[in-house]
Amino acid sequence: MGLELYQNTPEARAVFDQADEQLGFALSTLCFEGPEDTLTDTVNQQPALFVTSMAMWQRMQTQGWELPDYMAGHSLGELSTLTAAGALSFSDGLRLVRQRGELMKAAGEREPGAMAAILALDIPTVKAICEQASDNNGSVQVANDNCPGQVVISGDDTALTRAMALAEEAKARKVVKLPITIAAHSKLMASAAVAFAQAVDATPIQAPNVPVIANVTAQPLTTPDQIRDELKAQLTAGVAWTDSMNYLLANGVDTFVEVGPGDTLLSFMKRIERKSNRVKLTFGENL
Repeated sequence: MGLELYQNTPEARAVFDQADEQLGFALSTLCFEGPEDTLTDTVNQQPALFVTSMAMWQRMQTQGWELPDYMAGHSLGELSTLTAAGALSFSDGLRLVRQRGELMKAAGEREPGAMAAILALDIPTVKAICEQASDNNGSVQVANDNCPGQVVISGDDTALTRAMALAEEAKARKVVKLPITIAAHSKLMASAAVAFAQAVDATPIQAPNVPVIANVTAQPLTTPDQIRDELKAQLTAGVAWTDSMNYLLANGVDTFVEVGPGDTLLSFMKRIERKSNRVKLTFGENL
């Protein structure tokens, strides 16, 4: 991940080198060579995704890309976005990302949970299913409203299993349990959220150079206080991605550029608004 970018662009290479120095180990080597099981450990995966995205962003700046009218980032990507928008320094952004991964892993080990993807049910139906499946012994909630027909739920394993069965009864096209025990964006991340809030409060935050659409509220973040509140809430609240993109569409945005590994967000955008202009930047020659 990111090797071609590192090899061909000095600006991107400087980002990886700075991250290696700050973290005290060769994250760049892990990104480029693995091993895969070490890279996909959330403690490493979150910084790897952050640094690769920021390397691409730095390359864009040196090529003269203008700032967009708005920015948005999905889950972890919200921290990348806030850094790109100037609300966080690269050093502080990386530190928060690393802490986020460590805290989420610890919370997942302390209170293991589960996540599942549900296809072809609308969001009101999935929310109702989560409410029905939750009880005093465990809860499940919407973690990611990615696009029409694709919702991810998260929470206690028993409650999630009940929700999966209810989704199948409701004629979901597909219900897939994800191979993880970290129940991201759920109440099981409460202990991580408390510690992460302390880290956020200790971090300098500036007003962003452009509005950043919040995961939790799908509204623009324009002040340091709004950003702090968002980051504190994000670990236990769902990502309202469909609402976020609809906010942008309602405010005249018609071109969406995805920065970072993969094109998942553009695939969501295709489901949200097929007529939107979608631009994918790669690590290669068209960056």
